[in-house]
Amino acid sequence: MSEDAQDVVLIVEDEPLILMLLSDYLSGLGYRVLQAENGEQAFEILASKPHLDLMVTDYRLPGGISGVQIAEPALMLRPDLKVIFISGYPAEILDSGSPIAKRAPILAKPFDMHTLQIEIEKMLA
Repeated sequence: MSEDAQDVVLIVEDEPLILMLLSDYLSGLGYRVLQAENGEQAFEILASKPHLDLMVTDYRLPGGISGVQIAEPALMLRPDLKVIFISGYPAEILDSGSPIAKRAPILAKPFDMHTLQIEIEKMLA
């Protein structure tokens, strides 16, 4: 993380407790955290925030939209955006056939927070 600006992380997670835990943990590490509970909120943030470094997104989200369906257009708008998928069903992400699903890290729930921290640090280095 650069010393002159905080890295901005968007977390897309529909489970309130997981969203709170991830947000608190990453904020404690010095990241500026934005939260979305569904695809609609994620797209609003992606459309309105000029700077995002990383998106951590669940795969299964309410409303029939997946994390992959959020990541693909997000990367078209922001080619430098880094993406990490989190899911209790990681095989579904790979089965989606999306090119982003083949190259983005996938963390299977439950995962260790330190593992997430290491992935984020690698991606933002």
